[in-house]
Amino acid sequence: MRTSIATVSLSGSLTEKLTAAARAGFDGVEIFENDLLASPLTPEEVRDRCADLGLSIDLYQPMRDMEAVPDDVFARNLRRAEHKFRLMQRLGADTVLVCSSVSPLSVGDDALASEQLRRLAERASDFGVRVAYEALAWGRHVNTYDHAWRLVEAADHPALGTCLDSFHILARGTEGKDLEGIEDIPGDKIFFLQLADAPLLDMDVLRWSRHYRCFPGQGDLDVAGLLRHVLRAGYRGPLSLEIFNDVFRQAEAGPAAVDARRSLLALQEAVGLQDVVGQGELPAPVVPTGVAFTELVTPDVAPAADLLAALGFTRTGRHRGKPVDLWEQGEARVLLNTGPAARRDGTVLAAVGLESPDPAAAARRAEALLAPVLPRRRGTADVLLDAVAAPDGTELFFCATDRPELPSWIRDFEPTGERPAETDITGVDHLQLTQPWHQFDEAALFHRSVLGLEPRASVDVADPYGLLRSRAVATADGAVRIALGAGPGPGEDQDRAQHIALATSDVVAAARRFRAAGGDLLPMPGNYYDDLAARFEFAPGELETYQDLGILYDRDAHGTFRHCYTRTVGRVFFELAQREDGYEGYGAQNAPVRLAAQHAAN
Repeated sequence: MRTSIATVSLSGSLTEKLTAAARAGFDGVEIFENDLLASPLTPEEVRDRCADLGLSIDLYQPMRDMEAVPDDVFARNLRRAEHKFRLMQRLGADTVLVCSSVSPLSVGDDALASEQLRRLAERASDFGVRVAYEALAWGRHVNTYDHAWRLVEAADHPALGTCLDSFHILARGTEGKDLEGIEDIPGDKIFFLQLADAPLLDMDVLRWSRHYRCFPGQGDLDVAGLLRHVLRAGYRGPLSLEIFNDVFRQAEAGPAAVDARRSLLALQEAVGLQDVVGQGELPAPVVPTGVAFTELVTPDVAPAADLLAALGFTRTGRHRGKPVDLWEQGEARVLLNTGPAARRDGTVLAAVGLESPDPAAAARRAEALLAPVLPRRRGTADVLLDAVAAPDGTELFFCATDRPELPSWIRDFEPTGERPAETDITGVDHLQLTQPWHQFDEAALFHRSVLGLEPRASVDVADPYGLLRSRAVATADGAVRIALGAGPGPGEDQDRAQHIALATSDVVAAARRFRAAGGDLLPMPGNYYDDLAARFEFAPGELETYQDLGILYDRDAHGTFRHCYTRTVGRVFFELAQREDGYEGYGAQNAPVRLAAQHAAN
């Protein structure tokens, strides 16, 4: 289906918004009136600019407080409307959004509202304009989609239809059979469909709408369920996004527009539309089956190498054509890259290799969802590895390890002759990746749609200098777990550390071995262990051992979690993590203590 986006959803000037929408692949736009009023371009120039970019102007919006008002007020409203209709002719837009009234002058008289809407539609038709009437969730008298439709139906004018907005409908808790009523609206009378998601928040609906909307798939509303009903009603117009969000309005328009269109591609796939990208269905998700490797880029190999050695890793290979070493322990593999990409500010987690059942298909899926394969220098004998960039810039490689039917990336490394040490480290438990503060929601959608990882609930974590957001994405079996984090505001996340959590069957033994090898564990405050003693029962000496090694403890409904941390090298630190009995979390309860300890250590 055709896709559209309201200019209010993006940051920048009107010209910048239009350019971003076109480059992201949208077919059309909704022109938000304030964007036009603030633009130096005339309506004719905006029309021509859209035409040059290949964009249609699908909607002009909004027109407010029109109906169910005294006659003298309505006469003024008609004069105001006529001016807008003339402007729309100059703009080349043929549909206007009329919101249900919030004016204190309006009255709860359905007959009067329908009669005035009909008169408005009659005047609009003289200018070749259609009126799409929408129920605001906070409308004074009309605040549900079925009430708005009853007024449109009673008015009975061909130039009058309804606009359905997923936020206004779903924010009122409408679900199940309440949504089925959408299918009773004739498809040709649904003049427009606006889509928005939102996190579930307990607040005034107007404030919720104006500040916290997000793209479909980034929140908690059943946008896909609503869309199914609209399609069954026979709607065949554009799928359009109307997002009011403080963060999005401060983000760069180009990436935000790409994220927006990705959300619509994933939404169309979710509802089973057959032609999603103009060439058929999206390639099916290829869910990763594990973490093949993590790659650290560093300007100084010694601190990172010493840390890996203390953790029990062995340098087992050297890349045949690049300054990259392979370190292994169990199923955990770390690449240490000292090439020209190394940053001056120290070691960073730059790339992750994801074990994929079909790396080529995974890359095709990513490209169809607007995540292009990154250009990459490779030698003639190098195994072909495709990678895409996550929102935070981390490169994600689709690869295979020691599978006879697929070329293994390990073939690119010349063995050193050293064998991996046999320890109780079994692999990678999870990764923690810090996202740019304004792309946190984009990251969740990216990992969900492109990689097929399922998001968990978002949580807030207290840092000594702000409140951090965190949301985990994972495979159903936990083979891949990524905790996405974001700082409290611009600039706060630029140097925030990232970490690799190593799975171990015995965190006490692993911590003791690390310390004996010269490693430096992050110490935790005594007050934390006093609190643990009050909350849980431990065997004699157990809590003292945890305190000595800086081991943290958590328990959920399924099991227990014991974990400790190394000190940070550059922007990277490691976690030793022991899950037992199906523990599902990431130790979020302990994150404030860990963050405070890291601040104190720096």
